[in-house]
Amino acid sequence: MIVTPKIRGFICTTAHPEGCAANVEAQIDYVRSKPALSRPPKKVLVIGASTGYGLASRIVPAFGGGAATIGVFFEKPGLENKTGSAGWYNTVAFEEAAAKAGLYARSFNGDAFSSEMKDEVIATIKADLGQVDCIVYSLASPRRTDPGDGETYRSVLKPIGAPYTQKNINTDTGEVNTVSIDPASDEEIAHTVKVMGGEDWELWIEALAGAGALADGFHTVAYSYIGPDLTYPIYTNGTIGRAKEHLEQSAARMNAQFGDASAYVSVNKALVTQASSAIPVVPLYISLLYKVMKEQGLHEGTIEQIERLFSSHLASDAAPVVDERGRIRLDDWEMSEPVQTAVAEAWEKVTTENLSELSDFSGYKKEFLRLFGFGLEKVDYGKDTNTERPLPSAP
Repeated sequence: MIVTPKIRGFICTTAHPEGCAANVEAQIDYVRSKPALSRPPKKVLVIGASTGYGLASRIVPAFGGGAATIGVFFEKPGLENKTGSAGWYNTVAFEEAAAKAGLYARSFNGDAFSSEMKDEVIATIKADLGQVDCIVYSLASPRRTDPGDGETYRSVLKPIGAPYTQKNINTDTGEVNTVSIDPASDEEIAHTVKVMGGEDWELWIEALAGAGALADGFHTVAYSYIGPDLTYPIYTNGTIGRAKEHLEQSAARMNAQFGDASAYVSVNKALVTQASSAIPVVPLYISLLYKVMKEQGLHEGTIEQIERLFSSHLASDAAPVVDERGRIRLDDWEMSEPVQTAVAEAWEKVTTENLSELSDFSGYKKEFLRLFGFGLEKVDYGKDTNTERPLPSAP
Protein backbone atom coordinates (compact mmCIF):
# COMPACT_ATOMS: atom_id res chain seq x y z
CA MET A 1 0.00 0.00 0.00
CA ILE A 2 1.03 3.65 -0.38
CA VAL A 3 1.46 5.21 3.06
CA THR A 4 0.84 8.90 3.73
CA PRO A 5 0.85 10.81 7.02
CA LYS A 6 -2.49 11.09 8.79
CA ILE A 7 -2.17 13.55 11.65
CA ARG A 8 -4.69 13.91 14.45
CA GLY A 9 -3.76 16.51 17.05
CA PHE A 10 -0.37 15.64 18.50
CA ILE A 11 -0.15 12.13 17.00
CA CYS A 12 0.28 10.67 13.55
CA THR A 13 -1.84 7.54 13.07
CA THR A 14 0.31 6.11 10.27
CA ALA A 15 4.01 5.29 9.97
CA HIS A 16 6.18 4.56 6.94
CA PRO A 17 8.35 1.40 7.19
CA GLU A 18 11.09 2.57 4.80
CA GLY A 19 11.02 6.06 6.28
CA CYS A 20 11.48 4.73 9.80
CA ALA A 21 14.31 2.53 8.57
CA ALA A 22 15.98 5.53 6.92
CA ASN A 23 15.66 7.49 10.16
CA VAL A 24 17.29 4.66 12.12
CA GLU A 25 20.02 4.32 9.51
CA ALA A 26 20.79 8.04 9.75
CA GLN A 27 21.17 7.76 13.53
CA ILE A 28 23.44 4.74 13.19
CA ASP A 29 25.55 6.58 10.62
CA TYR A 30 25.92 9.52 13.01
CA VAL A 31 27.14 7.27 15.83
CA ARG A 32 29.59 5.51 13.52
CA SER A 33 30.96 8.92 12.46
CA LYS A 34 31.98 9.65 16.06
CA PRO A 35 34.96 8.17 17.96
CA ALA A 36 34.25 4.83 19.60
CA LEU A 37 33.12 5.02 23.21
CA SER A 38 36.04 4.89 25.64
CA ARG A 39 34.47 2.57 28.22
CA PRO A 40 31.25 1.28 26.67
CA PRO A 41 28.79 -0.94 28.49
CA LYS A 42 28.67 -4.39 26.95
CA LYS A 43 25.23 -5.69 27.88
CA VAL A 44 22.46 -3.09 27.83
CA LEU A 45 18.77 -3.23 28.71
CA VAL A 46 16.63 -0.34 27.45
CA ILE A 47 13.12 -0.08 28.87
CA GLY A 48 11.14 2.07 26.45
CA ALA A 49 13.45 1.34 23.52
CA SER A 50 11.49 2.00 20.35
CA THR A 51 11.37 5.78 19.81
CA GLY A 52 13.07 9.03 20.77
CA TYR A 53 15.59 8.95 23.58
CA GLY A 54 15.03 5.24 24.23
CA LEU A 55 15.79 4.25 20.64
CA ALA A 56 18.91 6.47 20.63
CA SER A 57 19.95 4.85 23.92
CA ARG A 58 19.97 1.51 22.17
CA ILE A 59 21.73 2.70 19.03
CA VAL A 60 24.62 4.49 20.78
CA PRO A 61 26.02 1.62 22.91
CA ALA A 62 25.40 -0.89 20.12
CA PHE A 63 27.01 0.96 17.24
CA GLY A 64 29.37 3.11 19.32
CA GLY A 65 30.63 0.33 21.56
CA GLY A 66 29.55 -3.05 20.21
CA ALA A 67 27.07 -3.70 23.01
CA ALA A 68 24.52 -6.48 23.11
CA THR A 69 21.13 -4.90 23.66
CA ILE A 70 17.68 -5.92 24.84
CA GLY A 71 14.78 -3.55 24.22
CA VAL A 72 11.36 -3.47 25.87
CA PHE A 73 8.41 -1.47 24.49
CA PHE A 74 4.71 -1.56 23.69
CA GLU A 75 4.15 -1.06 19.96
CA LYS A 76 1.70 -2.07 17.24
CA PRO A 77 2.88 -4.35 14.41
CA GLY A 78 1.69 -3.64 10.90
CA LEU A 79 -0.98 -5.58 9.04
CA GLU A 80 -1.39 -6.15 5.32
CA ASN A 81 -3.68 -3.13 4.94
CA LYS A 82 -2.75 -1.08 8.00
CA THR A 83 0.53 0.39 9.17
CA GLY A 84 2.16 -0.50 12.43
CA SER A 85 3.47 2.11 14.82
CA ALA A 86 6.70 3.98 14.18
CA GLY A 87 8.30 2.29 17.18
CA TRP A 88 7.63 -1.12 15.66
CA TYR A 89 9.29 -0.23 12.35
CA ASN A 90 12.17 1.48 14.17
CA THR A 91 12.87 -1.69 16.09
CA VAL A 92 12.68 -3.90 13.01
CA ALA A 93 15.23 -1.61 11.32
CA PHE A 94 17.46 -1.57 14.39
CA GLU A 95 17.47 -5.35 14.69
CA GLU A 96 18.21 -5.80 11.00
CA ALA A 97 21.15 -3.40 11.25
CA ALA A 98 22.38 -5.08 14.44
CA ALA A 99 22.26 -8.53 12.81
CA LYS A 100 24.20 -7.22 9.80
CA ALA A 101 26.84 -5.84 12.18
CA GLY A 102 27.02 -9.11 14.14
CA LEU A 103 25.50 -7.59 17.29
CA TYR A 104 23.18 -9.37 19.70
CA ALA A 105 19.70 -7.79 19.80
CA ARG A 106 16.47 -9.05 21.36
CA SER A 107 13.21 -7.17 21.66
CA PHE A 108 10.12 -7.64 23.80
CA ASN A 109 6.77 -6.09 22.91
CA GLY A 110 4.32 -5.80 25.77
CA ASP A 111 3.53 -4.15 29.09
CA ALA A 112 6.86 -3.14 30.63
CA PHE A 113 5.06 -2.31 33.89
CA SER A 114 3.93 -5.92 34.39
CA SER A 115 5.67 -8.53 36.51
CA GLU A 116 5.27 -11.02 33.66
CA MET A 117 7.32 -8.87 31.29
CA LYS A 118 10.03 -8.40 33.90
CA ASP A 119 10.20 -12.15 34.43
CA GLU A 120 10.38 -12.88 30.70
CA VAL A 121 13.11 -10.34 30.05
CA ILE A 122 15.17 -11.42 33.05
CA ALA A 123 14.93 -15.08 32.00
CA THR A 124 16.34 -14.10 28.59
CA ILE A 125 19.12 -12.05 30.17
CA LYS A 126 20.10 -14.98 32.35
CA ALA A 127 20.01 -17.43 29.46
CA ASP A 128 21.71 -15.30 26.80
CA LEU A 129 23.84 -12.67 28.53
CA GLY A 130 24.14 -13.72 32.15
CA GLN A 131 23.97 -10.16 33.45
CA VAL A 132 23.50 -6.59 32.21
CA ASP A 133 25.81 -3.70 33.08
CA CYS A 134 23.67 -0.78 31.87
CA ILE A 135 19.94 -0.23 32.26
CA VAL A 136 18.27 2.73 30.57
CA TYR A 137 14.76 3.62 31.74
CA SER A 138 13.02 5.70 29.07
CA LEU A 139 9.37 4.76 29.42
CA ALA A 140 6.74 7.33 28.44
CA SER A 141 3.19 6.13 28.94
CA PRO A 142 -0.09 7.86 29.83
CA ARG A 143 -1.20 4.99 32.03
CA ARG A 144 0.18 2.22 34.21
CA THR A 145 -1.35 -0.81 35.86
CA ASP A 146 0.43 -1.39 39.15
CA PRO A 147 1.32 -5.09 39.42
CA GLY A 148 1.01 -4.82 43.20
CA ASP A 149 -2.57 -3.60 43.59
CA GLY A 150 -3.86 -4.24 40.05
CA GLU A 151 -5.18 -0.67 39.76
CA THR A 152 -4.69 1.32 36.56
CA TYR A 153 -3.39 4.85 37.09
CA ARG A 154 -3.56 7.66 34.50
CA SER A 155 -1.26 10.65 34.32
CA VAL A 156 -2.33 14.22 33.60
CA LEU A 157 -0.49 17.29 32.29
CA LYS A 158 -1.69 19.96 34.70
CA PRO A 159 -0.39 22.72 36.95
CA ILE A 160 -0.57 22.42 40.72
CA GLY A 161 -2.28 24.91 43.02
CA ALA A 162 -3.53 27.47 40.52
CA PRO A 163 -4.74 27.64 36.92
CA TYR A 164 -2.13 28.26 34.24
CA THR A 165 -2.64 30.54 31.25
CA GLN A 166 0.07 30.95 28.63
CA LYS A 167 0.78 31.28 24.93
CA ASN A 168 0.36 28.11 22.94
CA ILE A 169 0.37 26.96 19.33
CA ASN A 170 -2.13 24.94 17.37
CA THR A 171 0.27 22.60 15.61
CA ASP A 172 -2.33 21.76 12.95
CA THR A 173 -2.94 25.36 11.87
CA GLY A 174 0.12 27.27 13.09
CA GLU A 175 -2.08 29.65 15.05
CA VAL A 176 -0.51 31.18 18.15
CA ASN A 177 -3.27 31.25 20.75
CA THR A 178 -3.71 31.03 24.51
CA VAL A 179 -4.28 27.95 26.61
CA SER A 180 -5.73 27.85 30.12
CA ILE A 181 -5.41 24.72 32.24
CA ASP A 182 -7.10 24.08 35.58
CA PRO A 183 -4.96 22.75 38.44
CA ALA A 184 -4.75 19.06 39.21
CA SER A 185 -6.52 17.43 42.11
CA ASP A 186 -4.54 15.60 44.80
CA GLU A 187 -5.67 12.32 43.24
CA GLU A 188 -4.46 13.37 39.79
CA ILE A 189 -1.07 14.35 41.24
CA ALA A 190 -0.75 10.98 42.96
CA HIS A 191 -1.77 9.11 39.81
CA THR A 192 0.77 11.00 37.70
CA VAL A 193 3.55 10.12 40.14
CA LYS A 194 2.49 6.46 40.00
CA VAL A 195 2.74 6.47 36.20
CA MET A 196 5.67 8.77 35.52
CA GLY A 197 7.69 8.61 38.73
CA GLY A 198 10.47 6.18 39.58
CA GLU A 199 8.48 3.35 41.16
CA ASP A 200 8.62 1.06 38.12
CA TRP A 201 12.28 1.94 37.50
CA GLU A 202 13.05 0.73 41.02
CA LEU A 203 10.96 -2.41 40.52
CA TRP A 204 13.00 -3.30 37.41
CA ILE A 205 16.31 -2.84 39.23
CA GLU A 206 15.11 -4.78 42.27
CA ALA A 207 13.88 -7.63 40.05
CA LEU A 208 17.18 -7.75 38.16
CA ALA A 209 19.15 -7.67 41.40
CA GLY A 210 17.02 -10.39 42.96
CA ALA A 211 17.67 -12.65 39.99
CA GLY A 212 21.42 -12.01 40.01
CA ALA A 213 21.16 -10.34 36.60
CA LEU A 214 23.03 -7.12 37.51
CA ALA A 215 26.76 -7.02 36.83
CA ASP A 216 29.12 -5.61 39.43
CA GLY A 217 29.56 -1.89 38.89
CA PHE A 218 26.37 -1.61 36.81
CA HIS A 219 24.77 1.76 36.23
CA THR A 220 21.26 2.80 35.39
CA VAL A 221 19.89 6.07 34.04
CA ALA A 222 16.43 7.58 33.65
CA TYR A 223 15.52 10.71 31.72
CA SER A 224 14.03 13.97 32.93
CA TYR A 225 13.51 17.58 31.90
CA ILE A 226 13.45 20.92 33.69
CA GLY A 227 13.01 23.69 31.12
CA PRO A 228 12.70 27.48 31.40
CA ASP A 229 10.69 29.56 33.87
CA LEU A 230 7.86 30.09 31.40
CA THR A 231 7.03 26.36 31.29
CA TYR A 232 7.50 25.75 35.03
CA PRO A 233 3.77 25.82 35.90
CA ILE A 234 2.89 23.11 33.35
CA TYR A 235 6.09 21.10 33.71
CA THR A 236 8.61 21.50 36.53
CA ASN A 237 6.09 22.81 39.08
CA GLY A 238 3.22 20.78 37.66
CA THR A 239 2.18 17.16 37.85
CA ILE A 240 5.02 15.99 35.59
CA GLY A 241 7.54 17.83 37.72
CA ARG A 242 6.19 16.13 40.82
CA ALA A 243 6.72 12.78 39.11
CA LYS A 244 10.26 13.78 38.13
CA GLU A 245 10.98 14.66 41.77
CA HIS A 246 9.98 11.09 42.62
CA LEU A 247 12.33 9.88 39.87
CA GLU A 248 15.24 11.66 41.58
CA GLN A 249 14.22 10.19 44.93
CA SER A 250 14.25 6.75 43.32
CA ALA A 251 17.80 7.34 42.06
CA ALA A 252 18.87 8.35 45.57
CA ARG A 253 17.34 5.20 47.06
CA MET A 254 19.08 2.98 44.50
CA ASN A 255 22.42 4.71 45.13
CA ALA A 256 21.96 4.08 48.85
CA GLN A 257 21.20 0.41 48.16
CA PHE A 258 23.71 -0.40 45.42
CA GLY A 259 26.41 2.21 45.95
CA ASP A 260 27.03 5.73 44.71
CA ALA A 261 27.28 6.12 40.94
CA SER A 262 24.82 3.29 40.35
CA ALA A 263 21.77 5.38 39.39
CA TYR A 264 21.58 8.67 37.54
CA VAL A 265 18.89 11.02 36.33
CA SER A 266 19.86 12.75 33.08
CA VAL A 267 18.15 16.09 32.48
CA ASN A 268 17.88 16.34 28.70
CA LYS A 269 17.14 19.07 26.19
CA ALA A 270 13.67 19.93 24.90
CA LEU A 271 13.15 18.04 21.65
CA VAL A 272 10.35 17.04 19.32
CA THR A 273 9.19 13.65 20.59
CA GLN A 274 5.83 11.94 20.71
CA ALA A 275 5.70 12.73 24.44
CA SER A 276 6.69 16.42 24.24
CA SER A 277 4.21 17.07 21.43
CA ALA A 278 1.37 16.32 23.84
CA ILE A 279 2.35 18.96 26.41
CA PRO A 280 0.62 22.36 26.04
CA VAL A 281 2.94 25.37 25.53
CA VAL A 282 6.00 23.17 24.90
CA PRO A 283 5.69 22.91 21.06
CA LEU A 284 5.76 26.72 20.77
CA TYR A 285 8.75 26.92 23.11
CA ILE A 286 10.58 24.22 21.13
CA SER A 287 9.91 26.05 17.86
CA LEU A 288 11.50 29.21 19.24
CA LEU A 289 14.32 27.27 20.90
CA TYR A 290 15.22 25.42 17.70
CA LYS A 291 15.67 28.68 15.79
CA VAL A 292 17.92 30.16 18.47
CA MET A 293 20.04 27.05 19.01
CA LYS A 294 20.47 26.46 15.28
CA GLU A 295 21.56 30.07 14.81
CA GLN A 296 24.05 29.70 17.68
CA GLY A 297 25.36 26.36 16.39
CA LEU A 298 24.17 24.48 19.49
CA HIS A 299 21.27 22.41 18.21
CA GLU A 300 21.17 18.69 18.98
CA GLY A 301 18.64 15.99 18.18
CA THR A 302 18.00 12.85 20.21
CA ILE A 303 20.91 10.88 18.77
CA GLU A 304 23.36 13.76 19.33
CA GLN A 305 22.13 14.15 22.91
CA ILE A 306 22.48 10.48 23.77
CA GLU A 307 25.84 10.14 22.02
CA ARG A 308 27.05 13.01 24.23
CA LEU A 309 25.53 11.35 27.31
CA PHE A 310 27.52 8.18 26.72
CA SER A 311 30.74 9.65 25.33
CA SER A 312 31.04 12.41 27.96
CA HIS A 313 29.44 10.75 30.98
CA LEU A 314 28.31 7.12 31.08
CA ALA A 315 31.01 5.57 28.88
CA SER A 316 33.84 8.03 29.45
CA ASP A 317 37.18 7.45 31.14
CA ALA A 318 36.13 10.15 33.62
CA ALA A 319 33.23 9.97 36.06
CA PRO A 320 29.96 11.59 34.98
CA VAL A 321 29.75 15.31 35.63
CA VAL A 322 26.73 16.06 37.83
CA ASP A 323 25.07 19.10 39.39
CA GLU A 324 24.52 19.79 43.08
CA ARG A 325 21.62 17.31 43.12
CA GLY A 326 23.58 14.54 41.41
CA ARG A 327 21.93 14.97 38.00
CA ILE A 328 23.66 14.82 34.63
CA ARG A 329 22.77 18.03 32.77
CA LEU A 330 22.50 17.52 29.03
CA ASP A 331 20.29 20.60 28.95
CA ASP A 332 23.32 22.78 29.68
CA TRP A 333 23.39 24.28 26.17
CA GLU A 334 19.64 24.90 26.14
CA MET A 335 19.68 26.58 29.54
CA SER A 336 22.69 28.81 28.84
CA GLU A 337 22.06 32.53 29.35
CA PRO A 338 22.48 33.57 25.69
CA VAL A 339 20.02 30.95 24.50
CA GLN A 340 17.39 31.60 27.16
CA THR A 341 17.60 35.38 26.76
CA ALA A 342 17.01 35.11 23.02
CA VAL A 343 14.11 32.68 23.48
CA ALA A 344 12.49 34.85 26.15
CA GLU A 345 12.67 37.91 23.89
CA ALA A 346 11.09 35.99 21.01
CA TRP A 347 8.41 34.58 23.32
CA GLU A 348 7.21 38.06 24.24
CA LYS A 349 6.92 39.05 20.57
CA VAL A 350 5.65 35.90 18.85
CA THR A 351 2.23 35.96 17.17
CA THR A 352 0.57 33.99 14.42
CA GLU A 353 1.66 36.64 11.93
CA ASN A 354 5.39 36.60 12.78
CA LEU A 355 5.68 32.92 13.77
CA SER A 356 7.69 31.94 10.69
CA GLU A 357 10.08 34.85 11.24
CA LEU A 358 10.73 34.33 14.96
CA SER A 359 10.58 30.54 15.20
CA ASP A 360 11.56 27.34 13.45
CA PHE A 361 8.02 26.00 13.40
CA SER A 362 8.68 24.55 9.95
CA GLY A 363 11.59 22.62 11.47
CA TYR A 364 9.33 21.48 14.29
CA LYS A 365 6.81 20.09 11.81
CA LYS A 366 9.53 18.34 9.81
CA GLU A 367 10.95 16.74 12.97
CA PHE A 368 7.47 15.63 14.01
CA LEU A 369 6.89 13.91 10.66
CA ARG A 370 10.33 12.26 10.83
CA LEU A 371 9.24 10.56 14.05
CA PHE A 372 6.81 8.56 11.91
CA GLY A 373 9.13 8.00 8.95
CA PHE A 374 7.96 10.84 6.71
CA GLY A 375 10.05 13.52 5.02
CA LEU A 376 13.24 11.46 4.60
CA GLU A 377 15.12 12.35 1.40
CA LYS A 378 16.10 8.78 0.49
CA VAL A 379 12.54 7.45 0.55
CA ASP A 380 10.17 7.30 -2.44
CA TYR A 381 6.81 7.89 -0.79
CA GLY A 382 4.95 7.31 -4.04
CA LYS A 383 5.86 3.61 -4.11
CA ASP A 384 3.92 0.75 -2.59
CA THR A 385 5.41 -0.52 0.65
CA ASN A 386 4.95 -3.72 2.62
CA THR A 387 3.47 -2.75 5.98
CA GLU A 388 3.91 -6.25 7.47
CA ARG A 389 7.41 -6.32 8.98
CA PRO A 390 8.15 -9.04 11.55
CA LEU A 391 10.81 -8.57 14.20
CA PRO A 392 13.92 -10.61 13.34
CA SER A 393 14.30 -11.68 16.99
CA ALA A 394 10.69 -12.82 17.33
CA PRO A 395 10.44 -16.48 18.37
